[in-house]
Amino acid sequence: MPRLVIATSAVDAPMGAQAYQEQIASRATAALAAHGTPWRVDRMIARSLRSPLPGTVRLPMGRLTTAGAGPRRALGRVVYPRGAVVHRMNLELPPASDREVITLHDVVAWKFADESAPVRAAAQEARRAAAVICVSNFSAQEAVDLLGIADPHVVHNGVDRRFFDAEPADQAALSGLGITGPYVLHAGGASIRKNLDGLAAAWIKIHSSRPDLTLVLSGPAHPRRTELFAGAPRVRLVGRLPEGLLTRVIAAAAAVVVPSLYEGFGLPALEGMAAGVPVVAARTSSLPEVVGDGAVLVEPSPDDIAQGVLWAVSGGAGVAATVARGRDRAREFTWERSAAGHAAVWSAVASG
Repeated sequence: MPRLVIATSAVDAPMGAQAYQEQIASRATAALAAHGTPWRVDRMIARSLRSPLPGTVRLPMGRLTTAGAGPRRALGRVVYPRGAVVHRMNLELPPASDREVITLHDVVAWKFADESAPVRAAAQEARRAAAVICVSNFSAQEAVDLLGIADPHVVHNGVDRRFFDAEPADQAALSGLGITGPYVLHAGGASIRKNLDGLAAAWIKIHSSRPDLTLVLSGPAHPRRTELFAGAPRVRLVGRLPEGLLTRVIAAAAAVVVPSLYEGFGLPALEGMAAGVPVVAARTSSLPEVVGDGAVLVEPSPDDIAQGVLWAVSGGAGVAATVARGRDRAREFTWERSAAGHAAVWSAVASG
């Protein structure tokens, strides 16, 4: 019986990459069964030597990031079962000796100095892998151009079904977050590529035209975000929200804005579209590929971001049509389809 090991790392604050891991892992068995051959599917969840988080194996995670290719391969021979297809979903983990699949969400570690530094041996290991899965055509081309990866497989992410049925947060829930009146939502990180500088400058223009709007910023606390929006009018920093509440906050927004300079996929835009909210996204990187005609695409400049947001909250017939197209577009991105794409890659690697 073929065996698949899905290798991930334990984290205390799951983000988009961890959502991807759980969605694919939970569907792996069913997706492989559709190929007609039963598989054994196992999870390997690595944690650091002193981590209190749940996991299946302890590894020196900090040292692995800077270790050379040789020591990492040696450790991989110890931790993974022989003959299994190993899907390594975190590049910090040691590589498998053969039949290895890796996921490369993006190449931000190699392109942006304020992101986490790349694992020292990651590019070399990616070139040696039996298969590399990228989450967009854009990220696949980046992998080819920057890392020299040959023939990566493109398998798009999905969007959780709960966004299509999300009930907008009621006033009591919003008041608990300090939100009153209509608001524009940005959910995500605060690194340079997220273009919060452009959003901060755009917000001054938006507020001058629509002083009733609030800008709500959701995401892990970050000094850069705090500094950029300090003193800005009608801005609420609500921190990292629980998944259930965030879904409802998205559904209640007047618009979702994703002004990023660079995204490997752009899940927040897709989630806003699924929830039936007008989405304003930058015409950069993977975002046009993902949103299609279901969002307002703008240049990532303050003027264009402001114009896009003001149009999105105007409530006209054109906005309603865009929202409808966005919902239809989002329905194309299912986790079942994504899992099926992964299963095709795993089966191909298993067959040699």
